[in-house]
Amino acid sequence: MDTGRFGVPAAVRDWTIALGVAALLLGTGLSGEHPDAGSDVLGYALLAAGGLALAVRRRAPLAVLVVTGLCAVGYEAAGFDVLAVSYLVAVYGAVRAGHRALTVAASVTMLVVLLLTALVFHDGPAVEALAQARHVLEIAWLIAAFAAGEALRQAERRADEAERTREETARRRADEERLRIARELHDSLTHQISIIKVQSEVAVHVARRRGEQVPEALLAIQEAGREATRELRATLEALRDDDTTPPRGLDHIPELVEQASRAGLEATLTIEGKRPDLPAAVGRTAYRIVQESLTNVARHASASTASVRIDYRPDSLVVRVDDDGKATPDTVTTPGLGLLGMRERVTALGGLLRAQPRDEHGFTVQAELPVEHTS
Repeated sequence: MDTGRFGVPAAVRDWTIALGVAALLLGTGLSGEHPDAGSDVLGYALLAAGGLALAVRRRAPLAVLVVTGLCAVGYEAAGFDVLAVSYLVAVYGAVRAGHRALTVAASVTMLVVLLLTALVFHDGPAVEALAQARHVLEIAWLIAAFAAGEALRQAERRADEAERTREETARRRADEERLRIARELHDSLTHQISIIKVQSEVAVHVARRRGEQVPEALLAIQEAGREATRELRATLEALRDDDTTPPRGLDHIPELVEQASRAGLEATLTIEGKRPDLPAAVGRTAYRIVQESLTNVARHASASTASVRIDYRPDSLVVRVDDDGKATPDTVTTPGLGLLGMRERVTALGGLLRAQPRDEHGFTVQAELPVEHTS
């Protein structure tokens, strides 16, 4: 809902202005002289209609411009010598909405018709002089209303441009910072991790060629080096991403399960429900939850099995990862960076995350992500 500086809805402000202008026109009409008594009812109705039409000037500025102009001509013909205040407000609204050329054309037509109406319906040299004087006054008021509407339109346009400029500057700075971080990570970590990976693989290869038993610690270093290389590559790709690379999402979760199976973990994937069109952010979050959960299972849980469950519900997407690791209900869970990162992602989408030991043994990570389906 559009609200002003003090939180007043736009519709309330528009109706307040419309009622105020209608009251002003009626009050002026009642206090003035109008010789044709038979036209009183019609004149008062047109005065009120001209003011009340302003209530919809934001939604239909040109229609309101026409209606208020016709009302002004009508009560002028009925003998009400009242300044067309409602038409002036309509001019202001139409110009503010950007309809400058049509407003100028309508206003010129309006002035001519009002002058002709005064000359046709009210005879006499005095009336003619008064009509010409009023004509000059109406031109001045029209110019003022037009200028006010144009000034505010320009101010709003400059404010919009300034906001867009600020957003573009912030986005450009964020892109530059992201690329700088990517370069720093590449320069500081890639070389060292590559050395660890190569040396551990050479050591494992040499030990196997000699027929020696490869130490478990060396195998763990080898696998950690490979995993660190993959994670660093994925991180650098994400940092360098310029929104042209399709993000990882629900379609890539089977790859995560397959990778976990190749690493020696008996991993399964179960999908329930019919997949609707989901926001990209929901898909990315689901992917990261499964990725982090399976990584934690492989590194810390001492588990032999893990199950990934994707449940498409009418109003949410539920992602659950269970393992049969060493955790028990008495285990005190200390949230690491991975779990904290998952919770931040889920919370940002307005969802809920539950990460805790299972009733018997093992660990459960379950995220419920609210979604709004698109038709």
